[in-house]
Amino acid sequence: MNLLKRNRVRTWIALLIVCSANMQAAIAEDLITIDNGSIKVGIDREKGAAITWLSSAGYPRNLVNIADPGRLIQQSYYAGRVIDRRADGQHKAWSPWSWNPIQGGGVGSVKGQGSWARVTVFEKREDALYSETIPKLWDMADEEAEAVMRQWTTMEPNMPGVVRVRCEFQAMRREGDRWGGPRMNPQEVPACYFTRNFADVRSYLGSEKWRPEHQRPGPPWGKASPPRQAMAMFEASGQGVALFSPSATEHWNFGPHAAGLSDDPTAGPCMHVAPVSRVLMGPKSIYRYRYWLIVGNAAEIAARLDTLWNLYATEKAELIESPQ
Repeated sequence: MNLLKRNRVRTWIALLIVCSANMQAAIAEDLITIDNGSIKVGIDREKGAAITWLSSAGYPRNLVNIADPGRLIQQSYYAGRVIDRRADGQHKAWSPWSWNPIQGGGVGSVKGQGSWARVTVFEKREDALYSETIPKLWDMADEEAEAVMRQWTTMEPNMPGVVRVRCEFQAMRREGDRWGGPRMNPQEVPACYFTRNFADVRSYLGSEKWRPEHQRPGPPWGKASPPRQAMAMFEASGQGVALFSPSATEHWNFGPHAAGLSDDPTAGPCMHVAPVSRVLMGPKSIYRYRYWLIVGNAAEIAARLDTLWNLYATEKAELIESPQ
């Protein structure tokens, strides 16, 4: 090989190395995280900026199920009347359906594949993650909702193992659209999906007391009424994840999906929990609430939930009607 050819080969190799490094950097930037040593949480640009990573010092693997846009830890809202839109491409398994913007994305047109939501702002601000998402309507293959979801994800100050999440939803539907005016609809505050091995479900009663909850694989999901607005799920070694949602006003949906105890975040089997509030959601509503994610063993989670209860037990969601 002459000198000119050798130089060309070296140049191409160098370019391939640079391109590979740039691709790896781009992939890494799609998931941004914060980590204080006891808990790590991340949001994913390619998955609607929903929470797609949660782990702890005691359980360093990801415990969030990310199999499709309907899983994750994410915002999900319902408004208007239930309608049949199959003529427009509505998925037959989700018809009739209400106006249902999902942070992760829509159900998709191909089995096992969804249409992920579009992220317009995706930032790491010191010790916080901030995002803005144009959600997809769950029942359609690829239809953006006339709405925006904003989310602030940070650590709870002076509390190891606790993430605090602030959500804001702004509906921007056209007046007189097919879904109609304000209706009292159930809202998931938020919708959470964990890996299937977190199968030991408990409601927290306070003062280190737990109530076991049992449910056959769904959907339909089971219903629980945790008196301290907190439920937890534990895996075999005793590590767990809890959700505290003080603004919930109704029962909590929960339960396993499918059999087995897989710890694979991309597997079909999973665990689900979602506190529910009934909200008069209108075409121009702005809705705000907060929730907390807690990791650790049962004793650690109980202590952290008692502290959170003392701080935030009376916290309510905020609903306003935008004039625009």
